[in-house]
Amino acid sequence: MKLLKELTARAFLAVAAASFFLSLAGFQPAFGQTTKPPEKISEVRRNFPLDKFYEVPDPLPAGKPGDLMRSEEFDDYDLPPEAISVRILYRSRSASGEDAATSGVVLYPDGKAPAGGWPVIAWAHSLNGVARACGPSLARDLQHGPYLSMYIKLGYAVVATDYAGLGTAFRNAFSDVESNAQDVIYAVPAARAALPQLASLWIALGIGEGGPAVIKVAELESDIRDPGYLGSVAISGLDDPRERYESSDAPIFETPLFLAYGIKTVYPKFEAKEILTEKGIELYPQVAQSCSDPSQQSKYSPAEILKPNWATNSLVRQYFVRNTLGQKAAQQPMLVISSEVDPNTPINRTAEMISRMCQRGDRIQFDRYSESEISSIFGDSVGDQISWMQARFSGRPAISNCPEKP
Repeated sequence: MKLLKELTARAFLAVAAASFFLSLAGFQPAFGQTTKPPEKISEVRRNFPLDKFYEVPDPLPAGKPGDLMRSEEFDDYDLPPEAISVRILYRSRSASGEDAATSGVVLYPDGKAPAGGWPVIAWAHSLNGVARACGPSLARDLQHGPYLSMYIKLGYAVVATDYAGLGTAFRNAFSDVESNAQDVIYAVPAARAALPQLASLWIALGIGEGGPAVIKVAELESDIRDPGYLGSVAISGLDDPRERYESSDAPIFETPLFLAYGIKTVYPKFEAKEILTEKGIELYPQVAQSCSDPSQQSKYSPAEILKPNWATNSLVRQYFVRNTLGQKAAQQPMLVISSEVDPNTPINRTAEMISRMCQRGDRIQFDRYSESEISSIFGDSVGDQISWMQARFSGRPAISNCPEKP
């Protein structure tokens, strides 16, 4: 929750930075608007109730991932009037490999689309819970509304998945990068089916825990080979999930409770009691009931919630392997923006992951910032983000600062 508040507070600076950068570059938003700070948005996350739009038949009718199931224009979000918003419901794949329905939102500028359509940013959001009500499309501010509005003002369309199970009645996989990446990928053709004015060219952009998801997008695309996919931007730290979850100063949303929930989603045979103590089991049912971390309301430490030697569990080990990046070469270039002093993901662990990916031949621009908070990094890196994305959409070669191979 703290991250959502910080991101909203930094929105003004991000848009101002974008306006300054683009004025130097001579760029004008595609529909003739100048970039202005968004109106102040309340820090209180206000949700819409789940309605019939999010209901799907069980079992799902025949179809394939990426098929559009339903769409509707929805204009009640706290967004500038220049942004048109359309909710989508589409087919994807669950973490355990089953058919799933996923919800999301498409945002695009209110104006005539440029030749070829609005270029697309497929957005991967940071994590905020596993309950159905936690889907960003159910929040008036779309969780990251001020930043999404910035991209719309700059002439991009944004396709923002909720991830399966946030909104729809499927079990969410939380931090499982493969399932989240698939939701990002399959949202793009569904969005185009709903809105033919979207371009075929797209990049994936993830913030916080959405960063690893868009790196996984790049890896999955090495098999999918979508000619419209141009690369990924991760504004986050990257590391080995085993180290992340075992760290004593892990982020609040990477607690043992969410870890157990995610493993159960990927591997249905897994039981939370295999790794959680009695105190952990007491708290565990609360995970799927609200957009918060139940362990924050308790006085238990991670050591009191996890059983000794929990990491030796075979399904825990499989989960960590599944969620380790850099095991497969990526199809397209990537931009990774990280903090030198991130309290949750030390920069040396991110650098090690980048090195592993570079050794597989990936083309990565790795930008390191001195700020400690991702909200600050987001605002200060706007110029780098836009420059990198403009280069991809214009077909210019990607810059890589990967160390040379010995």
